[in-house]
Amino acid sequence: MTLQAAARLTEILLALALIQQSLEHLVRFRSEQVLFGVRIVLCGLVLAGIAAPWPLFGLAGLSVLILYRFEGPYNGGSDRMGLLALWCLTAARLLPTPALQELAFGYLGAQLILSYFISGGVKIVNPDWRSGRALADVFRFSAYPVSETLRAWADRPRVLLAMSWAVMGFELIFPLTLVWKPALIAGLVVAGTFHLANACLFGLNRFFWTWLAVYPAILWLQGRLFH
Repeated sequence: MTLQAAARLTEILLALALIQQSLEHLVRFRSEQVLFGVRIVLCGLVLAGIAAPWPLFGLAGLSVLILYRFEGPYNGGSDRMGLLALWCLTAARLLPTPALQELAFGYLGAQLILSYFISGGVKIVNPDWRSGRALADVFRFSAYPVSETLRAWADRPRVLLAMSWAVMGFELIFPLTLVWKPALIAGLVVAGTFHLANACLFGLNRFFWTWLAVYPAILWLQGRLFH
């Protein structure tokens, strides 16, 4: 996959993710309707490939206003990854030399790898994750309206212990998938399925769409480093 093809695919997926997030704000205060209405229009231009790369530049500038409006990335990790993807894409399109463009886009792929590895490292030093208690609390005290059947999983300590270690183990070994493309593809399928399950079970839909948008960057990076 070429840099241009990977960056274009990332642009499309990110624009779709940002549109999905923006629609949530159109029923709120007028200041939000204006900000996110403009973002939807700019995302539409990105999808259509019109006036590239300036709609991306406009989205990057608009992101600063949104950060000011909400005093930071109000939706946590998914917003941070979305901002990182947006700014890396903008840099990859506007920087003057191919080497700098590759560096900007490769940085996005590297950050995706670190997002999994660091998440696993944070979990494994936490005794509640090593014992399965943290995952039990996720099922028992989820703020999202989930079924009682799903909450009942909190009372299956052995299953949750195995699940906890499976999650931690996968996240910690994920960087190793970079050395072999089939392993990386398999790893991304597993990771994507994990995010999809979280979206369906707990309502964490932003993580699924935002992380999925960045997958082309790591696929390009793998090819760039090992081919």
